[in-house]
Amino acid sequence: MKGQPIDEWLGELGSRTPAPGGGAAAALAAATAASLVSMVAEYTTGERWADRSEQMEATGAEARRLGERALELVDDDAAAFAQVSEAYSMPKETEAEEAARQSAIQAALVAAADPPRQVGELAIELMELAGGLVESGNPNVVSDVAVAASLAGAALESAVVNVEVNAAALANPDQRAELERVAASLQKSVARAAAISAEVRAGLGSR
Repeated sequence: MKGQPIDEWLGELGSRTPAPGGGAAAALAAATAASLVSMVAEYTTGERWADRSEQMEATGAEARRLGERALELVDDDAAAFAQVSEAYSMPKETEAEEAARQSAIQAALVAAADPPRQVGELAIELMELAGGLVESGNPNVVSDVAVAASLAGAALESAVVNVEVNAAALANPDQRAELERVAASLQKSVARAAAISAEVRAGLGSR
């Protein structure tokens, strides 16, 4: 996606092609959340905010790092899903071909669960960064903290769904159980986004 116009990428997303899909969209949501966190940190610099300059510099730098990684995961997810699609398209006329096809499908499904897992973990980090800005960030842009948390929460919940759908298609019970464990672990943090947004909204008008 890097260097590609957003309208062109969205056109691909909305077309009848296997990738990009929902997983890549989740990663883009995380990247957008990261940019908003960075923006709030940037707006909380200067003489007025000198007492928290180190915190904001660190928050901004971490948000930018996570944003870069999220953009990489947009492409990683699309590539992984393309591999799943290719595996399903393999020939299956003979028993040997069908066996090879099933083996390729299972391997591709396991690999395809990794980008959404990483998106979920990254989204959790972004939510924590956003949460740290509710009270310390510039109140003029505190609504953007809530938007960042909401986008990170959407990315996280989407990541959970994508891990689960890959798990459900696995034949190996141990591999399926491991992905289900990953999804359940990520799911524990989904409510955090709503809590951050509610905290921001509760404070509107009093800042």
